Amino acid sequence: MPDFVQMPQLSDTMTEGTLIRWLVKVGDKVDVGDPLAEVETDKATMEMVAFDEGTIGAIYMDEGTKAPVGETLAVIIEEGEEVPEKPASGDQSSPNDDSDSKESSIPEEPESKAGETNESTPTENSEGKRIKASPLAKKIAKSKGVDLNKIKGSGPGGRIVKKDLETADSTSSQAAPITPAPKPKQTLTQEDQRISLSGMRSIIAQRLLESKTQIPHFYLNIEINAQPLMDLRKQANSAAGEHDNKFTVNDFILKAVANAAASVPQVNASFDGDSIVQFGSVNLSVAIAVDDGLVTPVISGANKKSLLEISLAVKDLAERARSKKLSPDEFSGGTITVSNLGAYGIDNFDAIINPPQAAILSIGSIKNTPVVSDEGNIVPGLIMKVGMSCDHRVIDGAVGAEYLAELKKRIENPASMLI
Repeated sequence: MPDFVQMPQLSDTMTEGTLIRWLVKVGDKVDVGDPLAEVETDKATMEMVAFDEGTIGAIYMDEGTKAPVGETLAVIIEEGEEVPEKPASGDQSSPNDDSDSKESSIPEEPESKAGETNESTPTENSEGKRIKASPLAKKIAKSKGVDLNKIKGSGPGGRIVKKDLETADSTSSQAAPITPAPKPKQTLTQEDQRISLSGMRSIIAQRLLESKTQIPHFYLNIEINAQPLMDLRKQANSAAGEHDNKFTVNDFILKAVANAAASVPQVNASFDGDSIVQFGSVNLSVAIAVDDGLVTPVISGANKKSLLEISLAVKDLAERARSKKLSPDEFSGGTITVSNLGAYGIDNFDAIINPPQAAILSIGSIKNTPVVSDEGNIVPGLIMKVGMSCDHRVIDGAVGAEYLAELKKRIENPASMLI
């Protein structure tokens, strides 16, 4: 019996994927667990594997094509078995298909055949007269802001159907929706190029636009004396053997962020409709730059991990993120995010919250800066600026300030993180 290979749902938020590259060709023999293709999801690029053994009988989907979850991509057959046609249930238009016949996401209304009746739900107009309109027509009218009183139906008995709404002017509505002004067309020169969005970049654009427009951000900033941290790091790395783990500045910062969040749990939370969810474990989302975007894998239970465990975990996540070897569950469950641009020489910046979380820390570079000592003298110092973007529905200014004070205390007394 043929085994049809379908676009898998590799994460709980995935609705479609992009088939980046086939790793097999027609005629290849495969075993269970063999990689078949690279698929880009809404979170990462990962390998799709075979769940049956046999021979690749046909490949139905081209590389670089987007397909919804469940779309048939290929078929694995047994020896001597005929190659079947692609199932009709998987015959869906790819989002990359620009044909003129492409319809909107609203399902097509079936055509009425002779001798058949198609049910419609009557509604009343302002004069109490019944308006016959199909449920689909009502749905479209509502989304377009069209007044059905002003639409002449072309269906049986004057019923309003989908095609009557397709050209309807939304200005006929009593409460027409506000539509954005058309964007001015850009004139491209020969030196310009238009780059199609990857699946990852599309998701980044969508999620961060939603975050910035739907979450009421406010921002806090603090300066931290990084000299004690740098001194301790130098001592720890000097004492380590040649093949031992070497600590980065970010390792200490991640440990401090997690411990401070455990001490001020109001920031380790999420807005959820009519309630606020306060998480019992601090799961750190760590922003990592990759070739085609940004990923935020999670260090679960970071507040309960040692500095060494965090250091090893973030190195492993970063390496596998850049080689696209992370699994979907390693992106899930984060409760607070850290974005560190200090290595790029950025002094400070304001980050966009990673929903559904309520806070993100933005870490700047450590700079040689004149500071005033306890004795009142001006001496050289190492100063690091840390920003915090907060969801004001969850975190008030005083709570955010309390958290940053706790974070400052831990970074300026780094030995406490070794206990």
